[in-house]
Amino acid sequence: MFQKLRSYSLYAVGPATVIIVGLALNTSILSQTSALVGVYQTTPVNEEPFPRPFSLPSGNFLLYTPQIASWDDQKHVVMWSAVSYKPTAAKEPIMGVIKGEADTKVSLDARLVELTPFKITEMHFPTLSREDTQKLSTDIQNAIAKGNRIISLDRVLAAVDKSQIRPKEQPIALKADPPRIFFSSSPAILVNFDGQPIFSPIENLDLKFAVNTNWDLFENVPTKTYYLRYDKAWYKTSDIKSEWTQATTLPASFAKLPNDENWAEVKAALPLATSAHHPKPTIFVSFEPAELIATTGHPDYVPVAGTKELLWVRNTESDLFRSGPNGKFYYLVAGRWFSSDSLDGPWTFATPDLPSEFRTIPVEHPRSRVLASVPGTEQAFEAVLLATVPQTAQVNRRELKGPDVYYQGAPEFVVIEGTTVERAVNADKDVFRFNGSYYMCYEGIWFHSLSSDGPWPVAEVIPDEIYKIPPNSSAYNVTFVKLAEDENQDDEWETFYAESGYTGTMIGWGCAVWGSGWYYPPYYWYGGYYPWYVWYPRTYGFAAWYNPFTGTFGRGAAIYGPYGGAGAFAAFNPRTGTYARGAKVYGPNGGSRSFAQAWNPRTGTYGQRRQGSSIYGNWSSSYVQRGDEWARTAHVSNRITGNSTTGLKTSEGGGMVTRRTDDGRTTAGRTGSGDVYAGRDGNVYRKQDGQWQKWDGGSWNPAQKPEERSKVDPSTYQQLNRDNANRTEGDRRTKETRTYDANRGGRGSAGSYRGFGGGGFRGGGRRR
Repeated sequence: MFQKLRSYSLYAVGPATVIIVGLALNTSILSQTSALVGVYQTTPVNEEPFPRPFSLPSGNFLLYTPQIASWDDQKHVVMWSAVSYKPTAAKEPIMGVIKGEADTKVSLDARLVELTPFKITEMHFPTLSREDTQKLSTDIQNAIAKGNRIISLDRVLAAVDKSQIRPKEQPIALKADPPRIFFSSSPAILVNFDGQPIFSPIENLDLKFAVNTNWDLFENVPTKTYYLRYDKAWYKTSDIKSEWTQATTLPASFAKLPNDENWAEVKAALPLATSAHHPKPTIFVSFEPAELIATTGHPDYVPVAGTKELLWVRNTESDLFRSGPNGKFYYLVAGRWFSSDSLDGPWTFATPDLPSEFRTIPVEHPRSRVLASVPGTEQAFEAVLLATVPQTAQVNRRELKGPDVYYQGAPEFVVIEGTTVERAVNADKDVFRFNGSYYMCYEGIWFHSLSSDGPWPVAEVIPDEIYKIPPNSSAYNVTFVKLAEDENQDDEWETFYAESGYTGTMIGWGCAVWGSGWYYPPYYWYGGYYPWYVWYPRTYGFAAWYNPFTGTFGRGAAIYGPYGGAGAFAAFNPRTGTYARGAKVYGPNGGSRSFAQAWNPRTGTYGQRRQGSSIYGNWSSSYVQRGDEWARTAHVSNRITGNSTTGLKTSEGGGMVTRRTDDGRTTAGRTGSGDVYAGRDGNVYRKQDGQWQKWDGGSWNPAQKPEERSKVDPSTYQQLNRDNANRTEGDRRTKETRTYDANRGGRGSAGSYRGFGGGGFRGGGRRR
């Protein structure tokens, strides 16, 4: 049996910022891309403002902000909208209501939703005949061109009834065992190894460097002494896990390190800094996944407004709370809550048993981002919703060929527990063997070959057995990459979609969480001068926290070391015979990438703003077409199209709205000011000075009070009030998202759901 699924109508996108260095490869897919050096920046795309004017054969009309009624499975939307229609010969416009339905495609990065195809299912114009209404409906539907069928994702999310969202748990339970958690109220650093220390020689020197940690750590071979760099200070020990003392001298071989980028920061720390300027931090060392809670002095407890006993620990970058002055501590990391009676532990998994007070944390709180990890909150429902939006690409199966695969020695395949699929453990990519055939998953696309060495054409079917790979396998992430079935697709193209689990964000306990929770030991082999080392992304060691502005997890690991969080930040290039470390990792095919905050060696991506945000980012657009290209090309952004919308307001609140396009100018009259709404009863309303008014065939009049049931149904008022609240929230969120988009890059810029709380990193470790 083979897996070929029907395509989703939801789409996600690639990078907001992607740093790509030297992607000029000779024999891989990446060679199809010209060399890029520097920063690749996508152009932010803005929603065109409402009301939107359109030209009709019989006149002009305005489309007011849609009111979302439902978004079924995040695939199909139903909405209502007020419209203003001005026939060519008329002096005054008339107003009406339309109900529309459409399938949706989502661009997470641009935070836009495309509605296609769009169909008007109901239309109410009390002063028009049935025939005129039907003709007008057809004209309006034709006039709303594809590029204008786009609205802000934040408007849609604000209107969705999140209580109806039922999180779909992963088919096999994820793991929630706590990592090792260190605490310090004074300056501290966490040296986290990926398993037992692995050291690599440095040619022509008596020094070795630690490959599988996030710090500059060296061994002086003759003396068996270890040296650790912390900014410009150095510490030494004869046993990595014992006490460290400040080094007053360094072996002469440090001055002979090569003059290349690998060692630039190390050489900048020579000669030694004085201890007076660098007080010794507490140095924690762990050979297993670990996290560090560092406070600036004793914990500073601040009551959380709106709660009875909940306290927030303000002087730490960790998400740390306490239930009352003597109660349990609650620590959030990687989307999972852990609790303890003491900051020194022991810690236990606490998400299912979280006190109800956490649900009442105000969205204005500096750490309201934690609401996304509190089961049952709207923010948690929304995080789950966004985690279900896959990233898609169409690939040209005739032209696209997979990259070369490099093995350390002869290919070595091991059966994955619980399946009959074998995985290559000594390959630089995800390669599998099943029933005598070979499958490779690379950057969210599947390839197939009859040989372990390729060639690798695009796969047309994927064995169902692959999707039985369990979470305890380091290859689990490939089960989130699927081949879509599209009946209308050209035979030359295939569509793949990568769900968020491919790049780390998974669903568990009613929330979006980071990682499977399993630890995947690295593969390493000392078969040559340099050790061959393959590491796998891990759940803990990154201080991962949810970013409400991007809908994914960010990394706070800068407090852990100069090169991000735990894991390997060095890589051996078998083609060139060189190691890269620190700020760069050189790919096995000869290319290289700069680190943002963490690099994913399995997917070939890194996440600065969104995990896996560079999928398809370095693929030639001739062979791989991203599923959200409409967000870049659609004429919804003034900066992209050059179109403009201007308004002229009268003293009475009415006016004209003019839209200038390449084809000329269209103008529509706006009857009065204020926010205009479509009532589900077919009437048009607006809110003026806090009171609802109804459009009565030519003028605005006070709407009847709810108790006057014979004239207006109270449900209309209830719906209008909900729509008003949703629109206000959607406007706020859209504005804040755009503000964040314009100022993105700061680590502390997404601490809360309102504003940019959270601050910068104040904990121990190297600040970058």
